[in-house]
Amino acid sequence: MNETAIGQDRAFAGNEELREKYLYLVKMTVSHAMWDETTRPIDPRRSPKNFTRILAGAALGLLKPFKLRLVLDEPVDIKSREEGKIWPEFAHTMIGIKRLDNLKKCAETVLRDGVPGDFIETGVWRGGASIFMRAILMAHAVRDRKVWLADSFRGLPPPDAEKYPADKGADWHEPEYLAVSLEKVKEHFAKYGLLDDQVRFLEGWFKDTLPKAPIDRLAILRLDGDMYESTMDAISSLYPKLSKGGFLIIDDYGAVEACRKAITDYRAQHKINDAILQTDSHEFYWRKG
Repeated sequence: MNETAIGQDRAFAGNEELREKYLYLVKMTVSHAMWDETTRPIDPRRSPKNFTRILAGAALGLLKPFKLRLVLDEPVDIKSREEGKIWPEFAHTMIGIKRLDNLKKCAETVLRDGVPGDFIETGVWRGGASIFMRAILMAHAVRDRKVWLADSFRGLPPPDAEKYPADKGADWHEPEYLAVSLEKVKEHFAKYGLLDDQVRFLEGWFKDTLPKAPIDRLAILRLDGDMYESTMDAISSLYPKLSKGGFLIIDDYGAVEACRKAITDYRAQHKINDAILQTDSHEFYWRKG
């Protein structure tokens, strides 16, 4: 633990009000919710009109050599930001306030109940949700758990439709916006004073890194891989390590059919009957019984 974190967790000792205010500020900062999102990146693949899609794609290609890009110049409504329904311009996480609140509730529940294990997020983007998990550990003076970040740090893999038919036609690997380097994520952690030896990185495709990850037990397992392949690779390797009473959180269960199918298939294969709960239109989760 670095000196900044040591000083902070001492300050929170016995001061619940200060702890809550700190975690509120971290939550609002990683989500950029204290500032307006007046612009957002344009993703031509999501345009409903073919002409607009072609025009935006061509413009992006012309601007790329000059390190310029297109943004949509319009304010983002509050509900969309709260529920993480946008690709934000500035935030360190795109999961929204409701999912951050649920992450805090789950994390503090396992700490209160003494559920053993580390925390992990598979698919971290700019790192904001994992930064928040590390802040929760620090605010509760927890020094014997780690936060793991598993990501390729170069975007999502191209679909392997032959092996995973549910991913046929998936184009998550195309947007450069989704590819955030390991160095940039570490830089974000450092800005919060939270880059220390309780933060560990697993760089590479899930199929290569997660089966051999040096993790004994988990208390929080947060999946954000979008695709069937990424979701199945993550849950297959890590769910057996999730302690009884720990939480499995699936970011895209309600939004991406391929992700939902991977979870449904895994639950059926392993006869998992724990009740699935809903956070918002995208995120669902359950507590391992």
